[in-house]
Amino acid sequence: MSTAARLSPADIDVFDVVDAHLHVWRLADLPWLHGPMVPRIFGAYEAIRRDYPITEYLGDARAAGIGAAVYVQPNWPIERSVEEVRWVQDIHERYGWPQAVIGSAAMFDAGARTVFERQRDISPLMRGTRLQLHWHTDERFRFASAPDRMNDRVFRENLAVLEDFGWLFELQVFPGQMADAAALVERFPNTTFVLVHAGMLESTDPAHVEPWRAGLALLAEHPNVVVKLSGQGTFVHRVDEPLIRLVTATTLELFGSSRCMFGSNFPIESIWTGFPTLMDTWLRVLADLDLDARRDVLGATARRVYSLGPAGSSGG
Repeated sequence: MSTAARLSPADIDVFDVVDAHLHVWRLADLPWLHGPMVPRIFGAYEAIRRDYPITEYLGDARAAGIGAAVYVQPNWPIERSVEEVRWVQDIHERYGWPQAVIGSAAMFDAGARTVFERQRDISPLMRGTRLQLHWHTDERFRFASAPDRMNDRVFRENLAVLEDFGWLFELQVFPGQMADAAALVERFPNTTFVLVHAGMLESTDPAHVEPWRAGLALLAEHPNVVVKLSGQGTFVHRVDEPLIRLVTATTLELFGSSRCMFGSNFPIESIWTGFPTLMDTWLRVLADLDLDARRDVLGATARRVYSLGPAGSSGG
């Protein structure tokens, strides 16, 4: 599609857009981007082995009509998770972005509460934490050391602490782990769980779709689970409109629009696309929804989940 023909949020009567999944970074802070290229979930990644500053993101985001964004930790060394929050807070103080922070901590370590306390004291933007629990039979797609790490006693003790802070947990699992994940979220009904990348659907092949949909149905039974519509190029390494339509239709059917929200997953998605193309595709898919659903997915749900305040406020 030509640039002239691209949609804007206003074209579909949406005037508040929140990006619920943003990374910014300095290359020096991410050891996983250094050294020889290794097989990873998102394929070859030479294009992102560089700094990705907030100024670059803002050039794209503002042009796309995005008014607020949520920073999600991109795997700094875990021992530097407090320093990471300080760095992001400094960026916010200089630029006013991002408007919320999802940090990290060693949640299999009994000292996680102390880390949470230090992060909270550094930044009022803190809204929760992410620990990637996803495990797959294909080692390229694997992050956790085992599929059932979420059942670890110390991890669950640290997860219980999040309620004391009023924080959420960003839950990243594959469909084969969703039965365990459903039991986990049931155990912590007062904590919000954000299902990252809409549950990691690998393709539109029925062999992938059927277990994914079944797992989503289990999670949808629990009102403390919301879904992040992000990262849909992760496995296919392109902007795949049929895949995005399938994911959008399924998640809205099972969860409702008030529990679904858009996230760009930039700069990871920049490996295979530009920001305008990504946004245009999502807007064309969401244009088919009713107005309330469009406004939920593009802004209202994220504002509620991440406590951002109304559009135009100091919170975003």
